[in-house]
This record gives sequence, structure tokens and C-alpha cells, in this order.
Amino acid sequence: MTRARSTRRDLLKGGTLAGLGAAFTWGASRGVAGAEPAPGAPPGGADGAGGGEPPRRPGQLPVHDLTTPPRERVRVAFIGCGGRGSSLIREVLNVAFADIVAVCDLVEARATAAAERIAKARGMRPTVLGGDERVWEKLCEREDIDVVYVATPWDWHVPMAVRAMEHGKHAFVEVSAALTVADCWRLVDTSEIQRRHCVMLENCCYGENELFVLNLVRQGVFGDLNHAECAYLHDLRGLLFSLGGEGAWRRRYHTTLDGNLYPTHGLGPVAQYLGLGRGDQMKYVVSVSSPERGLSLHRDRTRPNNGKHADERYRCGDINTSIVKTELGRTVMIQHDVVSPRPYSRINALSGTGATFVDYPARLAVDQPKQYGLAAASGHAWLADADLKVMRTRFTHPLVTRLRAQAAGGGHGGMDYMMTWRHLDCVRTGATPDSVVYDAAAWSSLVELSCRSVASGSQPVPCPDFTRGAWRTLTPLPIVGA
Repeated sequence: MTRARSTRRDLLKGGTLAGLGAAFTWGASRGVAGAEPAPGAPPGGADGAGGGEPPRRPGQLPVHDLTTPPRERVRVAFIGCGGRGSSLIREVLNVAFADIVAVCDLVEARATAAAERIAKARGMRPTVLGGDERVWEKLCEREDIDVVYVATPWDWHVPMAVRAMEHGKHAFVEVSAALTVADCWRLVDTSEIQRRHCVMLENCCYGENELFVLNLVRQGVFGDLNHAECAYLHDLRGLLFSLGGEGAWRRRYHTTLDGNLYPTHGLGPVAQYLGLGRGDQMKYVVSVSSPERGLSLHRDRTRPNNGKHADERYRCGDINTSIVKTELGRTVMIQHDVVSPRPYSRINALSGTGATFVDYPARLAVDQPKQYGLAAASGHAWLADADLKVMRTRFTHPLVTRLRAQAAGGGHGGMDYMMTWRHLDCVRTGATPDSVVYDAAAWSSLVELSCRSVASGSQPVPCPDFTRGAWRTLTPLPIVGA
């Protein structure tokens, strides 16, 4: 299939970055976020946000249970060999049944360095493509690739993933998969039409604590779930002013958007706890932002890069707080803060009728501790270390039990390896991945939805149903082994 070619200039002019603020304002002006909502039913939008989901084309089918032919080995290619791409290459090299056959980067020296590293580790040098903004299109057209990893700046995620799927490859896309609701729908429709997986690389779903809580939920320890809290709280002030890496492009979004710019690290795991998209569904979101202070203050006080950023004006509030209401009446609080002096946290909290968990540090309270042979007398306090150890031993996720040794030393405490192994193993066996394109779209859509709500004076904004109603009959993820 012949596709129009895109350059960085086209993407920036066409609205992926420069037009995002205008696109969100357009949505609010059309009543998507600005009209007074009826009780329990915020207004729908013309782009598929809340009750206006675009219909499938003839022959277009859901992919929530898509399986593919199994294969002995999985052939992998990388677009993007910078910081994140390089770390993912390391994880793939540790998966015995995966081969990296091609690498691509705008900076050809990075792709060459990655190829040399791969050749040293495996004795087979992958094809190198680089030095041209369109060269990734050639990679997607190759016939010897099963999976394309996209580890590039955010504005390239959608066009690269779409082209990979259109040429018969599964697309494994870094977070967030898309920045606009329209692009989320583009990923969904392409995955359904092409019958290829579009998996967002949300590594936090494979953290040991996250998998522990998921197993507790599925084993009934939490009872009926009511509320979750999650976040991305990470002091990135130094990184945002770094040159030659992600800071150079990531900071630009702070000049154009005001909302949650990075929702999926926190939202992904709790969405899986709650079965969002599988038995429940995000209904609407209300979002508020604090004033913008931290990034400007850091810039003025430290004068990074000899003061070259003195004229930049930042829009994004230091702390954004969004609250999602689900179709079953549950609530999810999501925060974003990358410019305040504070310890790292994703909060990772979950509350039900039978238990409450709060992370950083990990704490668990259970309503009936004697039921689990614990020393605690009641659920009025966090479990002591000995009791928590008992619960961890009993409810450790089987994926962690199976892969802990291999994951030791892997990125982000081993979660990167667990994610990489699990995703590639699904391709190898032909199984449906733990998260599919509907999850990538729903979790990523909070970027635009939060910005719309903030721009409208924190009015409720309806959440699109990317499953087109399938969530009502789907069941939450089972506990998988390895």
C-alpha cells in the first residue's frame, strides 16, 4: 500500500505538536468540554469522545482476542537507537528466541553503534539504516521483520506504528502511543484493518509490586474495587534542559499544553487492576492544573545552556490532577508532576472492600487478616513486615516467579525485561498480548482529554470507548504464567 511520506516539518506543521493546543481548544469550542453536562452524562464530541465512536468499516474486526500464527523465532527491528531504544535493545538481546535484524536512527552513528553492540552480543550484525528522516519507511517495508519497536520522540509514534502495521508488522510503541484522540482512533482502526498488534510499551505494568497487586485482585483479596490513585511524579528539571536527547523535544510540550503530559506509567497498571476496557470503562475525566512555576524558576535560577531558553514561556501547570469516573461508578485519580523537588512515585494505590494497597513504600491492609493466617488483628493498620512477606510469598505473580532470575539487572528494576519477554513470547506463541491497541489508545487519550478539561475550566470531558462497546462483555486479564 502506498502512503504519503512524512517529514519532521510536515508533522510539526500538520498538528502533531504545534497544532495540539489549537486542536484541544477547537474541541472545547465545539462543546466537547465546555457545555454544561447533563447529570451523569457529559457531552459527547465529534471525534469519538463519548457516545460518538466512529463506526467500523466493512470487514474491519475487533482485535481484543487477536491471535497470530506461532513462530520459532521472532525477528525484531528498531526505529530509534537513542537512550530508550538502546535500553530496549539490551532487553531484546537477553531474549533467547528473538533476533534483531535491522536498526534505524536519524543519527546514523547511533544506529551503527547499536548494530556493533548487537553483533558483539549475537555474532550477527543487523542492517543499519540512518541519516535520513524518511529512512524508517524503508525499514517498515522489509519482508524479514515480525515486530517493529518505535522508540522515538512522541510526535513520530503514530505515523511509524501505522506504517509498520500497514506493512504486516506488529508495532511495539513507546509511551504515550499517541497524543490526540484522533490519532488514538487511527491506531485502533489500523490495528483492526491490518490484523496486527499495536502494543504500547508500558513497562510499569510489569513491575513486581504491580504484578503482586494484580494477582491479589484476581484472587479476590480486594473484594469489590472502588478507587485507585496513580501518578508520574519525577523531578525531570535537569533532563528537560538537556541538549541532544529527549529533553530537547520533551520540554516543547510544556510550552504548548496544560494537562497530564505523561499519564500511562501510573494509569496502565491500575487500569488493569480495574479491568478498564474489560468489564468497566472510563466514562469521563475532570482535570485541574496548578500554576506554572517550577520550570520557569529552574530556568531563571540555573540559566541552563548559557541562558538560551530565557524567552521560552511554559504553559503546563506544575501539578496536574485528573479524576476519572468509570461506567461502574469507580474513581481513579491521576497526577503528573515533573518539575517539583520530590522523590519519585507512581503512587500505585488501590482500594476495595477487602483490602487497600499504597506504594512508595509498599503498604497493604486487609479487612480479614486471619483469613490469610496473618498476625494482624484487623484492617485498621498497615500489615507488619512479616505479614506482608507472607502475602507476597502466597500471591507473588507467576510471571515474576518464572522470570525473576533472568530479569535481575534489567532496566527499571527488571520490569523492562519482563515486559520485553512477555510481549515477544506472545508473538512467538501467537497469543494475544496482555494489552492491545484499545489499552494503548485509552491510556494515551488522557493527554488530550486532560488538556481539554483544564482549558474548559475543569468541565467533565467524556472518554472515548475505543472498544466500541466490547468492554461490556469482555472479562479482566487473567493471571498468566511464563
